[in-house]
Amino acid sequence: MPEIRNFTLNFGPQHPAAHGVLRLVLEMDGEVIERADPHIGLLHRGTEKLAESKPFNQSIGYMDRLDYVSMMCNEHGYVLAIEKLLGIEAPLRAQYIRVMFDEITRLLNHLLWLGAHGLDIGAMTVFLYTFREREDLMDLYEAVSGTRMHATYYRPGGVYRDLPESMPQYQASKWHNQKEVDHKNVHRQGSMLDFIEAFTDRFPGCIDEYETLLTDNRIWKQRTVGIGVVSPERAMQLGFSGPMLRGSGVEWDLRKKQPYEVYDRLQFDIPVGVNGDCYDRYLVRIEEMRQSNRIIRQCVEWLRNHPGAVMLGDAKLVPPRREAMKADMEALIHHFKLFTEGYCVPAGEAYAAVEHPKGEFGVYLVSDGANKPYRLKVRAPGFAHLSAMDEMARGHMLADVVAIIGTQDIVFGEIDR
Repeated sequence: MPEIRNFTLNFGPQHPAAHGVLRLVLEMDGEVIERADPHIGLLHRGTEKLAESKPFNQSIGYMDRLDYVSMMCNEHGYVLAIEKLLGIEAPLRAQYIRVMFDEITRLLNHLLWLGAHGLDIGAMTVFLYTFREREDLMDLYEAVSGTRMHATYYRPGGVYRDLPESMPQYQASKWHNQKEVDHKNVHRQGSMLDFIEAFTDRFPGCIDEYETLLTDNRIWKQRTVGIGVVSPERAMQLGFSGPMLRGSGVEWDLRKKQPYEVYDRLQFDIPVGVNGDCYDRYLVRIEEMRQSNRIIRQCVEWLRNHPGAVMLGDAKLVPPRREAMKADMEALIHHFKLFTEGYCVPAGEAYAAVEHPKGEFGVYLVSDGANKPYRLKVRAPGFAHLSAMDEMARGHMLADVVAIIGTQDIVFGEIDR
């Protein structure tokens, strides 16, 4: 008898389906996986250590770069932890703006996930569709913060500035004539809230398009049904959260169970799966997009009718307005002190968690009374999910690893922080 032995295969770290610098060492018996060993650390940027050497506000931008497709949600967890230690609360309008942008971020995340997951498994068209919608949402990021990705928009005490009165418009160029540009600018004539409302009107139709392409697609179901099954008990033991936990049938969502900001004032449902396989997690995320759309709609309605402050008036925490800073000596001193030293946070510790698109994103902050954190620890949802890779992939084929990585919605910035 010839000797049959397993062979070891390197999957990644630059494999197009690895979603970042993931190196999987797979032990294979033919094409069946006996063991999957994720190797991480190829992207490590030391975010937590860097944050300990900078004033609190200067680390908000680092949070954007953790999970770089859910930018504002990362900021939210960090800012909430600082607010807990300071014992302050953002004005109500700022809370509604935060919730609205959290949900816009959830859409951005799920759209990228759906496009990339489809592409990994072999569905090309859905990728092009999802990026069409992401473009509008990216424009909202840019309109409100000046940048398309790393917004640094949330601040302790509120948000950087109120929503703009108008949306940027496309200009005619040698690539797009005036007629095309006028068509693109149809929804950009009013305020930002008008633009968001127009988006929420047409977005459910876009989700229907994705579902037409995938939900009953024979190939899609063959690639996802019964793949990477995790039971509800096991999902909880493994520390799953977000769609990974809800896909296994556990109805756990921090927005309902531990409401923060104004989530307890809003109407929305929590979708849960039944079988805990890749297909169920897909269905959960699709329904989450519909629910996010509902939440955004309610926020737009409230923000329309309730103008007001979006930042606390505390000069020790919040920079003065530019006009005041140019004219008033005291304001100038506040401005200078804030941007050189920052502010001191009372000694203590706080943990703040938000329902991030990928799961529970928590920030544990320890302060010794100085102007920078004594210790910062991020609880990233993707880390727990990746650690279950071996268990989820064992006994499956090599091609199924791609489906499992896709369904975990892994982004390496938060795992390799």
